[in-house]
Amino acid sequence: MRVRAAALLALAAVGLLAPAAVRGERSQTGNLIVALNGGIAPLALPRERTAPVAVTLQGEVATADGSPLPRLTRIDLGLAGKDLLFTRGLPTCPRGRLRNATSRQALDRCSPALVGRGHLDADVFVPNQRPFSIHARMLAFNGRARGGRTAIWVHAFSQDPPVSLVFPFVVRPGGGAFPTRLLATVPRSVGPLPHLAAFDLTLRRSFFFAGKRRSYISASCPVPKPFTAGFLTFARATYSFADDRRLSIESVRSCRAR
Repeated sequence: MRVRAAALLALAAVGLLAPAAVRGERSQTGNLIVALNGGIAPLALPRERTAPVAVTLQGEVATADGSPLPRLTRIDLGLAGKDLLFTRGLPTCPRGRLRNATSRQALDRCSPALVGRGHLDADVFVPNQRPFSIHARMLAFNGRARGGRTAIWVHAFSQDPPVSLVFPFVVRPGGGAFPTRLLATVPRSVGPLPHLAAFDLTLRRSFFFAGKRRSYISASCPVPKPFTAGFLTFARATYSFADDRRLSIESVRSCRAR
């Protein structure tokens, strides 16, 4: 599916829905299982031009035998659309303003750059203690990485116990069916303790630029005539782990041409 920028995103929950069991496509290697789900709203879209949408992504990491999760080191999200995001005129948030911030502080400092919301679940392993789980609220902000690249700073905060993390997703060109990539290397500052279990993120934002309403993310449904609906490879997620395992999974979704 050709998803182009006309006014982007509404990332928010970079589309994660509250991490319960993530339904959708699943992939397994040995006892390690990854899942990817998501979609766009609305489903009815123009055939030959783009329209504002919300993009939702959900991911999950699990083990078949209930053994401890491996530590995630990188997430590579490929999206089926070139020039997916439109950020001209949209405020940016410096990444440093989100470090060690609560969700309220992050919003107070960077709300003009907000593009998405979601949730994150992780298991925490502490030496000589029983593992425990955290449930964090996620906020996504428009940012700029080194070299001026478009970025999405995903801020996660858990109130009990208090944990604040920033996942830097840098927008890069891809290839093939996924010309837009969101690439995040789990920062060293996170340390070896939190192991990602599930996330949901929804991107969505409208704003004014040059006297017109813009959308952070826009999409079309380019199914050939005379068809009015079709199935499209929507996204691909590649998870890399500290034990050198890497799993990829694709998500296929439908749309309707109008």
